[in-house]
Amino acid sequence: MSESYRPATRPTLYFIGVSTAKSSIISIFPRWAEYLGIPEVQILGIDFPIHAEAASYRRAVEFIKTDPLSQGALVTTHKIDLFSACRDLFDEIDRHALLMGETSCISKREGKILCHAKDPISSGLTLDGFLPPDHWKNSGAEVFIMGAGGAAIAITWHLMRGETQEEANRPSRILISDPHPSRLAEIRHIHAKFHSKVPVEYIQVSDPLDNDSVANQLKTGSLVVNATGLGKDAPGSPLTDSARFPANGIVWELNYRGDLVFVRQANAQKVECNLQIEDGWTYFIHGWTRVIAEVFHLDIPVSGETFNRFAEIAVDASNRREAKNLRTHELPTS
Repeated sequence: MSESYRPATRPTLYFIGVSTAKSSIISIFPRWAEYLGIPEVQILGIDFPIHAEAASYRRAVEFIKTDPLSQGALVTTHKIDLFSACRDLFDEIDRHALLMGETSCISKREGKILCHAKDPISSGLTLDGFLPPDHWKNSGAEVFIMGAGGAAIAITWHLMRGETQEEANRPSRILISDPHPSRLAEIRHIHAKFHSKVPVEYIQVSDPLDNDSVANQLKTGSLVVNATGLGKDAPGSPLTDSARFPANGIVWELNYRGDLVFVRQANAQKVECNLQIEDGWTYFIHGWTRVIAEVFHLDIPVSGETFNRFAEIAVDASNRREAKNLRTHELPTS
């Protein structure tokens, strides 16, 4: 969609990202909507380049705010930049969004436009789903997050201050790397508000070899996270093939689509290092269902039979989409 927005002709959820047409949600959402009993709603993508101009974000938010059938949006990649550019446009900002300085969800209620940060919830649900019980307490392991954007802020909030975790079950140390000093300064500023006892190190890197040096020294059982967007928004990985993952480590790739070089690198060491490897699929489902619940004022469970049905629908729709793309790719060009 261009920045010349047309009024919606039916209830619409927008997906603000970088390459939204490539996302599985485009084929998944209509089937979820049918399952939820709201088949009249639609999803439309709004693509911006990374770190777009503030005016572009403002035009999108102002359009959603004033267009009657535009119900809200999920924001990815641009969470921090959009919040910074549009903070004054929101009538209400939830506590997570205020704390973390980001917008991952836009909704409307009683004539007001609301800003939410849902990532602390969705990342926490995902982490709790794959981490072994009392993992940090039992292992004394560390966390290494590459990328200091909105996802890293949300993940560290859960690990440092999450409301469902006991104080004793925290990582022994968190390390965060990013090439941009401003991003590291911002996440450090936000962490200060957490009042957490977990030690955090902020590491400016210039290339993947710098990340390799950190990964090579992690304790047994540590969690390594690719929160850079590399592998989806841009090709590649924040590590080189020479990096060593920690023994008995847990590897989390936040992406579920793209070239996923980071996952390939982990798989190459899976047996030798006894790695548990997680991609972004469950995170994707939690992220979208939390936003859909907020935007359309629905009660969507985070576990159990209903949530499992959402996952089944998503897998089926995604597989159908991939099969269709493959058939289209194989059609003769003449």
